[in-house]
Amino acid sequence: MSGNALFLVSLVVDDYDRAKAFYCDGLGFDCVQDEVQPGGKRWLVVRPTGADGASLLLAEASNDAQRAAIGNQTGGRVGFFLKTDDFARDHAHFVKAGVVFKEVPRREVYGTVAVFQDPYGNLWDLIEPAPAEPSLSAEVSA
Repeated sequence: MSGNALFLVSLVVDDYDRAKAFYCDGLGFDCVQDEVQPGGKRWLVVRPTGADGASLLLAEASNDAQRAAIGNQTGGRVGFFLKTDDFARDHAHFVKAGVVFKEVPRREVYGTVAVFQDPYGNLWDLIEPAPAEPSLSAEVSA
């Protein structure tokens, strides 16, 4: 199937303004849309600055089931992955902004990574992918 792309993921939060402050002020995301909807809801969309991938729809919980899911939308697993082109720069910026990291940065075969949590307890990876290995065909043609 072509022409399809994941562009929006809902993240249930307790308060629109608190969530917007964390993602925009703390992580440096852009606020793409913030529009009042009927019934006191807002269409609040944020995404990493300069990104062309999926955005987050910050959705304020409106009932007990949704409130119970806040911070545990992925059952305690890392559910969100924030790619960076400069791990040290972004890690230092996040720490200075008060972002809580659950571990020290580590190098894995797939890149440099550290787990952090949002104010609700959702776990995120900040990851700088490892450089791509040159392909065998590139080596043969050289």
